[in-house]
Amino acid sequence: MSEVITIGEPLTTFASSEPDVPLVDVEKWHKIMGGAELNVAIGVQRLGHSTQYISRVGEDPFGEYVIKTINGHGVGTDYISSDPNYFTGHQLKALVTKGDPATFNFRKNSAASHLSSEVIDKVDLSDVKFAHMSGIFPAISDTAEASFRKLYQRLNDANIPTTFDPNLRPTLWKSKEYMIKTINELAGYADIVLPGIEEGKILMGSDDPEEVADFYLKGQRTKTVIVKIGPAGAFVKNKNGESYVVKGFKVDKVVDTVGAGDGFALGVITALLEGKSMKSAALRGNAVGALQVQTLGDNDGYPDHEGLEAFYEKEGVSED
Repeated sequence: MSEVITIGEPLTTFASSEPDVPLVDVEKWHKIMGGAELNVAIGVQRLGHSTQYISRVGEDPFGEYVIKTINGHGVGTDYISSDPNYFTGHQLKALVTKGDPATFNFRKNSAASHLSSEVIDKVDLSDVKFAHMSGIFPAISDTAEASFRKLYQRLNDANIPTTFDPNLRPTLWKSKEYMIKTINELAGYADIVLPGIEEGKILMGSDDPEEVADFYLKGQRTKTVIVKIGPAGAFVKNKNGESYVVKGFKVDKVVDTVGAGDGFALGVITALLEGKSMKSAALRGNAVGALQVQTLGDNDGYPDHEGLEAFYEKEGVSED
């Protein structure tokens, strides 16, 4: 089977080709595939590790496109099923010259939102070495949340290390209050929690990296919290009290911020799979994130090992 597994909703994304034009006025689009957890799976595969992606798509051209594209990236599709009754999730995405692009989702009642927990019973975890969990999938429906929780329970029972990225999508949740309560609970089931500093403000009321880390280190399984602090890099704190900052990389021009956080996650996961230290894992996370923000697609900037080494050489750094 595969070393890494994740669960999420793949999106057929129509990305604007017109800079700084509001979505309502865009006339030129190009089609790409999106999905935060899928981005992680693609990047992990690109760095030489096998992955499986659990999801559900509709029996429609978008679903066919998604499966064809995922297969093209070498990500495992053993646990992606097709649903004749519901559509594949899709999205509109603006093109901006500064900041985060506006998006509009068509996800309510999608095929992925009907992924039942019976699917999770059939997932083979015997060779899985790492799992990546995100706060997006449980937001799309009660059914998805139940399936997400069942997978989480199976991973915990099997003592498979997990990362959890809050990946806040307020418009997908029932309410802000339910989002905060659920995300903070789910974070506690992960070995490594990866909040962004702005997410910390929303979820626990502070943008102080150490306060954010201390909050999530109270989780029942959590051993390490890595707080993403933007261009400054990442603040790492372990359960034993050890903490440090791993500096980020200067980027001359940010083209698109989408996929940077997913890049950070896949950098951490792959480094740990290769036996690197947590400091090296955060360094790789910073590197992959920096490479990604310099490209337009959601995952076009993710490197292979050769590309990663070339970036390190240019920056004059190396992993431990």
